[in-house]
Amino acid sequence: MASLSADDGALSRAAEQGAASAVAPGAGASSAALGQCSRLVVKIGSALLVDAATGKLRREWLKGVAADLAAIRARGAEVMVVSSGSIALGRRVLGFRRGALALEQAQAAAAVGQIRLAQAYAEVLEPHGLTAAQVLLTLDDTRERRRYLNGRATLRQLLGLGVIPVVNENDTVATDEIKFGDNDRLAARVALMAGADLLALLSDVDGLYTADPRRDPEATRFDVVDRINPSIEAMGAGVGSDAGSGGMRTKLLAAKTATRGGCAMIICKGEVDRPLTALAEGAPATLFRAEVSPLNARKQWIAGMKPMGRLVVDAGAARALLRGKSLLPAGLRAVEGGFERGDPVAIVTEAGVSVGAALAGYGDAEARAVAGLHSREVEGALGHPGRVEVAHSDNIVIWEAGAARAAPAETEETE
Repeated sequence: MASLSADDGALSRAAEQGAASAVAPGAGASSAALGQCSRLVVKIGSALLVDAATGKLRREWLKGVAADLAAIRARGAEVMVVSSGSIALGRRVLGFRRGALALEQAQAAAAVGQIRLAQAYAEVLEPHGLTAAQVLLTLDDTRERRRYLNGRATLRQLLGLGVIPVVNENDTVATDEIKFGDNDRLAARVALMAGADLLALLSDVDGLYTADPRRDPEATRFDVVDRINPSIEAMGAGVGSDAGSGGMRTKLLAAKTATRGGCAMIICKGEVDRPLTALAEGAPATLFRAEVSPLNARKQWIAGMKPMGRLVVDAGAARALLRGKSLLPAGLRAVEGGFERGDPVAIVTEAGVSVGAALAGYGDAEARAVAGLHSREVEGALGHPGRVEVAHSDNIVIWEAGAARAAPAETEETE
């Protein structure tokens, strides 16, 4: 990996500043959040990536972004990109005029532009020793449980390998019914899917203002927004750009999605060279604080779901779960009820004490097949390589000791 330059040092200094136990509201809050984050999603819109006059990629600017991403990776954080631009790049190649495109034209432009977009990211990241991966999603991929879990697992694997996932909406197959309509909200959903703790929207404005600053000289920018209420939402009306489909209103919708799911969000100016370095050095921005931590938000959601079945565990597994471990096949003694992978299940001991709740890593049939087996025996039982965990620790909620109860947890079948 390339060594850090003088500019790269600003990102490292931001990490040191982020070590403070609390950040007071103010201009430094966004910089500190960038330095604190462990998993970052950066959203790049068409207006930044593609020159509006020529329709060509702003390659030198993208090289600067790649250098910023490399610097953040070098200090140990994981990084993802949600990028627009495929339609904007493809329409020039196909000779489409400016203005709205028919759905079929947009899909054709995306098919041509996605190749160029992926190649561009690969080329600018490679000098820093980083590998880019293209991930194409539709809204249904974030709504349908099995596809959501598959996408989450893929992103986790890519990040674990040090790869930079570059995510875009799969415009070649999207229709009016399933399109996100803008990549701001796609970025928010991807951030939650990946368990990110910070989402940075690189924009043509440097934050949220009381009014459109390009029209109202009295407009004032917010440094920090602790909670999005109707008065805050009203401030986003009418602020947008021509090149992309996302204005300030969609950014606020993205902020609501992200912050309620435990991911903080920043709106900052992206037009400058090295925009993340500029942010680390204190460039103006607006930070939307997360309402809860990503893990707590996820576990609150799991705890509130109605279990579709039960995983009965032995005493050793119950003790391991209390220490924050995953549930392995060896500790599983029985499976009750019918459920699919990703469905909510209760975890109980052989004595009937409710230990917690989880999202199942296997459907009920495969869970029964691997119950009691050591990891090396799973493939033989299933006929294919299985998952290491029956339920991953990130997808398990353990009740407080005082809340454990002898009565079996209710399921769909027992009501």
